[in-house]
Amino acid sequence: MKADNYLKLTQFYQNYAAMVDQENWDAWLDMFSEDCVYKVQARENYERNLPMAALSLTSKGMLKDRIYGITETIFHDPYHQLHLVSSPLILSESDDGIIESQANYTVFRTKNNGIAEVYNVGRYLDHLRLTEQGIQIKSRLCIFDNEMILNSLIYPI
Repeated sequence: MKADNYLKLTQFYQNYAAMVDQENWDAWLDMFSEDCVYKVQARENYERNLPMAALSLTSKGMLKDRIYGITETIFHDPYHQLHLVSSPLILSESDDGIIESQANYTVFRTKNNGIAEVYNVGRYLDHLRLTEQGIQIKSRLCIFDNEMILNSLIYPI
């Protein structure tokens, strides 16, 4: 991979975290291709090749529905998220512009009472498409290390 592509990829991961943390859902949606897959799955299920996932969305339309639910219909105890994302590791790159990469993440959650806690820890396993407009997520698998997610999964990881 060219050094400039690696820098773009690193910036892409940091932009992703910022868009989720800032609840900039329009920009977050723009990071995905129309035919995307987005899953949040426990490491044990991933390693055993079991299909059960905490969240499984298989198109950009499903992502839009999820954002509608978050902003318009789901009632929950308000909280803020903060993502820390490692530098990406490039696993492969194809001639047609598909990059397979991974990065570790930690998500902290702070409720309005001011107590911050580690909410989710794991890794992103991605298939990304390089386009003239930038990088788009073709597939993002968020593989979390713990066996369960604290309370409920509202916001994307």
